[in-house]
This record gives sequence, C-alpha cells and structure tokens, in this order.
Amino acid sequence: MPTARPPLPHSGADPGRRRLLGALLGAPLAVPGLAGCGGGEEETPVDDGLIELSVFWYGSTKRAELTEKALRLYSARNPRVSFRVTWQGLDGYYDRLATQAAGGNVPDLIQVDDTVLTEYARRGILLDLGGYAADHRLDLRGLPPGLVRYAEVDGRTMGVAAAQTSAAVVYNRALLRRLGVPEPRTGMSWQEYVDWAARVTRAADGRVAGTMDPSGDHRALWLWLRSRGGELYQGRQLGFGASDLVDWFELWQAARTRKATPSAALVDQADNGETNRQLVVTGHTAASFAWAHQFPELQRYTNDELAMAAFPGPPGAQWARASMYWAAFRGTRRPDVVAEVINFLTTNMGAGLALGQERGVNPNLAIRRYVEESVTDAGQQRAAALAAALADGLGPAPSPPPKGHARVRALLVATAEGILSGRSGIRPATSRFIAQANAALAE
Repeated sequence: MPTARPPLPHSGADPGRRRLLGALLGAPLAVPGLAGCGGGEEETPVDDGLIELSVFWYGSTKRAELTEKALRLYSARNPRVSFRVTWQGLDGYYDRLATQAAGGNVPDLIQVDDTVLTEYARRGILLDLGGYAADHRLDLRGLPPGLVRYAEVDGRTMGVAAAQTSAAVVYNRALLRRLGVPEPRTGMSWQEYVDWAARVTRAADGRVAGTMDPSGDHRALWLWLRSRGGELYQGRQLGFGASDLVDWFELWQAARTRKATPSAALVDQADNGETNRQLVVTGHTAASFAWAHQFPELQRYTNDELAMAAFPGPPGAQWARASMYWAAFRGTRRPDVVAEVINFLTTNMGAGLALGQERGVNPNLAIRRYVEESVTDAGQQRAAALAAALADGLGPAPSPPPKGHARVRALLVATAEGILSGRSGIRPATSRFIAQANAALAE
C-alpha cells in the first residue's frame, strides 16, 4: 500500500512541473483500485466501462492510510472502479472546496462536517441521497435515528455520517492523582464543573489552572443551552436571547475570578483547536474540551495519562453527532456508484475494520460492535467506552447548523476573547454578538 500524501503545493501548476515534483518527492505508483493522490479538480473519465471517482477529505496521514485501504477493498470487489484521491489538513480545506465549487469541479465524493452541510445542500453543491436511502441502496437502518436526522437538510438526506463522536472533557488523570483531586465525572452540572476546576487550581497552588475557558466554544455553549431546554439555532436564527448569553459569559467570568481558568493569552493560544496546542497537553490546565475521537491524538502529545468524561450537563443535552459526513457532488457523472461507495464505507464489515475508529466510532451499530472487538489502541477504547456510556441517554438530534454557522462560531470566539481580555463588557459584547450573528444567519 503506497503512503498517502497531501496534495502537492501549487496544484494549478503546469503538468510537467507536477510530474517533476511528484518524482522528486517519491510519489507512490498507481495501484489497482487507487490511482494515488492526484488533483480532485479534473473531470472524471469514463471509458470502456471503467470508472474513476475522485475523492477528497481532510485529516492526518493516518486517516489517509486507513481511507485508502478501505477504498482499495471496494475496488477489489468492484475492479471496474478506481479512485483518484486528494487529502490535506483541515486548514484551507474548505477554501479549496469553495474554489472547486465555483468552477463546478467538486470531487465526486467528499468529506464535510456540520459547519457547511446545510450551506452546501442549499447551494446545490451536494447530491440529495434520499432516493438511495428510501430503497436501501444506501442502507441507513443500522444507524441511530438521531445520526440519520443530523444529516438531513429540509427533509433531504444530504450526507451519511462517516463516524459518530461525542463532546468530551479530556483531563490529565496523572496530574489529578498527584494533586489528590477527584476526577471530573459525566453528569456534573456546569457549576459543579467550575467548582471542581477551582479546586484543582488551588491544589496546584496556581501553577496549573483547572480547565480551559470554553466561553468561546460553540460546542460548550450549545450543550449548556440544551441543558436549559434551549438550542443554538432555531431555523435561520439564533435559538437563544441576550439574557442567555449574558448568563453564559457571567458563568465563566466568575470562573476566572476564582482562577479556575488560565490567562487570556493561554486561552487565545488554544482557541484555534489544534490538538498539539490544547492546554491539557501543554501542561497549562488539568482539562480541555475536545471531540472524543481526538483523544488518541491528544494522548500522543503528553507522557501523562489522560482520561475522558462527557461535557458537563445532563447526557441528554448531547445527541448522536456525526464527526463528519460522506457526501456526493451533485454534478457527479456517476451518482449511483458514489452512493454505492458511501454505502460500502458505512455498512461493510471489512471497510469498518480498515477505517477503525480514527474518525470516531462506526456509524453502523452492528459494525461498531464488530470493530470494537478488534481495537487495541487504549485511546480508541476509551472513546468507544464514552460513546457506549452516553448511548442510551442521548437527546433528540437538532437540525444541522444553518448557513452562516462558521461566521457565528468566529463571532463567538472573538466576543469571548474581547470579554476575557477586558476590552469589552459582557452586556455590550453580547448585544453586538446577537446583532452580528443574526445578520450573518440572514445572509
């Protein structure tokens, strides 16, 4: 199996330059069923019954290796189908997709997350998979109903969960043992969690803060709102008012007063979401907020033993959440084959074993159980255990976030950082956020 590589820089360069760079970098030879990491922008050729599908996703080298292995399994069963794959890190991924969409050259099969699912569906970029789901050519019967719903836009199936994840508090178990402080637990209220974090800071004599400040984290705000019976969105508007957001920011203002959270500079450092900069692995906090499927990667960045609990609040505030989706380009020349590939990636036992739990636990419950028996990575085992512990208590899934969600997320981070730094008071910052966020959602 060739080693997967990110797309070469300057992919729009002349073909001779691309071939030269490929040779210099030791680009893998094409093999049956997988044509290497070519550009996803070119038109899919169809000749003499042979089909080549372009596939594009974001992620690490490990994700690329596992995904290529699963695609190769499909080609072994369907020799007429091969794949031209492109992958890269998340940074810049959606910029590249936007460029492809503007030119009508989106790859046949793409990986997206809930940041853009609704927007891409309503812009006509994604193929409606509802017909395939209706007659079970795309078999969703093994998925939790909430996971199916979380891929529906305006009643249409616009993607299929590539995996399921949970919002998790990742904490330094070894540090807590050294400090003699109990571990956080699933089901703590948000106030109990703040109290716990303040206790950690005191036990550490201020050398380590108890928790990352999540006031600008949309996941934390969303689950906190749901714990109070609210939602982040209602249609194309915010699902909460100024008074709710004031309460949220005041909760974390009080936490800062108690030294439960770190300095503004450290929070700013970790706000970009990069796993290697999360404060629980840099040693600045005892806990950070993350997705459960990121746990193995976080563990690799520290020698201390980490562990996980669910986000504070009742488990029912969470729902069966897709870590990301497989979706098809509406303009693909082979929609039936793309749908068949998505079905293979999400319902085939061999594909499930090949993909493992790198993206999260398998969306199909039967395959999830099958795969979990073979998982030996301790981090993946813990992520699966958290998913199992939450499974029976999950609440109903909301609709995927509306168009404008990415802008709302950025506004929340900026608003929280302004309050944290002291540049803005809570109430004026909240008023500005509500106005700007609703304007972004209305565009």
